[in-house]
Amino acid sequence: MGDPKRQRKKYITPGHPWQKERLLEEMQIVGKYGLRNKRELWRHQAMLKKYRSVAKELLGMPEEKRMTLEKEIKRKLYRLGILQSEDATIDDILKLTVDAFLERRLQTVVYKLGLAKTIYQARQLITHRHIQIGDQIVSSPGYIVKRGEEELIKYADGSPFANPDHPLRKELSGAINTSEGVSNE
Repeated sequence: MGDPKRQRKKYITPGHPWQKERLLEEMQIVGKYGLRNKRELWRHQAMLKKYRSVAKELLGMPEEKRMTLEKEIKRKLYRLGILQSEDATIDDILKLTVDAFLERRLQTVVYKLGLAKTIYQARQLITHRHIQIGDQIVSSPGYIVKRGEEELIKYADGSPFANPDHPLRKELSGAINTSEGVSNE
C-alpha cells in the first residue's frame, strides 16, 4: 500500500529532454491550457499512457475476461467525460490524446463556461477559492471535472464574484452580448 506520508510522483519525464519539436509542442500546450509548468502536462500524459496501455493489454486477453475489464475502463472514462459514450470501442481509447484530459480540467471548464476572461484568470479564481462545484469549494485547477458536474460549477457563495453587480461579471456579460451581436445598452 505504501507509506501515506510519502507522496509518489505522478508524472513521467521525457526520455530525451532536449528535443526541439517536443519542447515547442509542450510550450504550445502549456500556453493553450494555462498550465503552471510542464509537470502538469506530464501528469496528464502519464494518465493517458496508463489508460492506453491498459487498452492494449485488453486486446491480448481472452474474450470473457476482456469484456468485464473493457466495460469497467469504458465506464470510468465515460464518467470522467473523456469518452463521448459508454459504447466506445478500444480503438477510441487508443485514439485519445492528452487534449481530451486537459479539456476536462477545472481551469479549462471554468474558462469555457465564461466565468473568467482568460485561462490564466480562471486558474487564479480557482486557487483563490472563488469557484465551487455544487456546495464544495475546489481550489485545485487540475481537478478533473466529471460528467454532470459542469452544470454545478459556479462562483463560491462567499465570494465577491457571486454578486451579479461585480465589475468582472458585468464585463463578462458585456463580452458575451457583444460577441452575439447584441449591444450592452
